[in-house]
Amino acid sequence: MKAPKIQRWIDLLAALLARRFPVTLDDLTREVPAYGKGQSKEALRRMFERDKDELRAFGVRIETVDLPEDDAVGYRLLARDFYLPYLSLMAEGRPAKPRKLGRYGYATLPTLTFEPDELAAVGDAGARLRELGDPILAAHAESALRKLAVDLPLDATRPGDARVAPARPPADPEVFRVLGSALEHRKRVSFDYRSIGTDATGRRTVEPYGLFFLNQHWYLAARAENEAVVKNYRLSRIGGAEENPAKPGTRDYEIPPAFRLREHARSRQAWELGDGDAVEAVVELRRAGGASMAAARLGDPVAGHPDRRRFLVRRRDSFARWLLSFAGDVVPVSPPELVREFTGLAHATLAVYGEAGS
Repeated sequence: MKAPKIQRWIDLLAALLARRFPVTLDDLTREVPAYGKGQSKEALRRMFERDKDELRAFGVRIETVDLPEDDAVGYRLLARDFYLPYLSLMAEGRPAKPRKLGRYGYATLPTLTFEPDELAAVGDAGARLRELGDPILAAHAESALRKLAVDLPLDATRPGDARVAPARPPADPEVFRVLGSALEHRKRVSFDYRSIGTDATGRRTVEPYGLFFLNQHWYLAARAENEAVVKNYRLSRIGGAEENPAKPGTRDYEIPPAFRLREHARSRQAWELGDGDAVEAVVELRRAGGASMAAARLGDPVAGHPDRRRFLVRRRDSFARWLLSFAGDVVPVSPPELVREFTGLAHATLAVYGEAGS
């Protein structure tokens, strides 16, 4: 039977890690069973190159080294580039004693020593990640902490059963359930929604296109009936969600083939997230710099004004705060409501710093 690729990879890694010096493909052929199955040299070379490239894509730093003899090529994987460092906790102001090392190159690995407060910060960060509301991120954080706990006393750094409180309200699990079912069956959904911009609550009926997690919040991408624009609704502001009970087993709508949730979510900026109508905002670049030029690339050019950019904004407050971070290098020109909001924020900020400096 043909050896599974994962077994071939493990054998290749073991052969490379057992050597401190570069090894040729001929040597690897003798040590990796799957490479000695009688295939031609060209087929063997193609298999090895695929394995090497795929492992490199996973972050395994396999080096290609020119050998002086016969213009040969060798391959090398250093232990320090593959294994994680040893972890230890500072004990009474002194580094922990180094552990006894094996005979397969582990002496090349460094030791990473944590101060007690640094280890406590790691534990707090893991707890904070678990509380953000993203189940995938929480699973990754839990996995990382379990791996660290093999070497480090993470539990000892946390008093009792203390947990970090979430900074923002999480979404209702029932909302997740209803929206998930509506997405699966392509049914319209109705819910009460507290608008991000005005805090006014109203009943909405939309066609769900997908759920995505961005900037520590879950959002629903959905389109209302008789509207062409796909808007974003923050799940923590949704209540009383109900799936359309009419005509069970039939679809209420279809998601356009051109819609890609990943692209839709990645393209969103904070000022674009919301359920209100988008307004056009024009900003002016007063001074050229790295940050301001990067900001300019997010907007569209304005004909006849090379120093201006146009943005579509749903959350004026968020956009004004973003502009304020450029310290005068990027300022709003229109609409007047945005200019007034930006000016008010600037004056309030100056007042705070003026009081602090007095």
